[in-house]
Amino acid sequence: MNKIVPAVAAIAIVAAGGWYLAAGQGQTPGMTPFAAEAQESSEAPDLSLVEEMQIGNPDAEVTVVEYASFTCPHCRTFHDSVFDELKANYIDEGKINFVYREVYFDRPGLWASLIARCAGPDRYFPIVDMIYERQSDWLSSSDPATIADNLRKLGVTAGLSPDQVQECLSDADKAQALFASFEQNAAEDDIRSTPSFIINGEQFGNMNYADFSELLDERLSD
Repeated sequence: MNKIVPAVAAIAIVAAGGWYLAAGQGQTPGMTPFAAEAQESSEAPDLSLVEEMQIGNPDAEVTVVEYASFTCPHCRTFHDSVFDELKANYIDEGKINFVYREVYFDRPGLWASLIARCAGPDRYFPIVDMIYERQSDWLSSSDPATIADNLRKLGVTAGLSPDQVQECLSDADKAQALFASFEQNAAEDDIRSTPSFIINGEQFGNMNYADFSELLDERLSD
């Protein structure tokens, strides 16, 4: 289970290294400290740029919110071993609404979010599946430029054009908004580690499918 960096430390990471890629096709990614830029700007991040990503039945009596990071190995394990069964037995059956909220431990996690969101909500979850399935591949290097190039290739494999991928990775406004939204949501729900789950307002940690199913069935039978 990955621990979330406290807000002050997270801001320091952003100011030191930045989160988004410099614009320009084929350009070596340059990390811009957008937290520092936000302090200089009179405008706060536009949170309307961040769409809530959800699947299932929006009118269901049970809502599950997952907080997870694309660079978190425990989150990948959850998606490999639990999520598919949840989707087949609860989400696809319309029993629950499932919301996925990204957590950012590092720049690659945010870059992966920009890729996942690049094609819009209809293709978000299939790209999320690919990001987790290939996590060990695109994170195989410690070099940020190589990781960025790996994510570009993943985006193209997912059906995005190279221009789409570059435009999404270079969207500074979206990057700022995503980070601000993450901080706001994590503070409101007191999220301290990933993966974490909010089920009808109650927080739970990582768990196997049997335990998750039991919790859902209890709430569906109320």
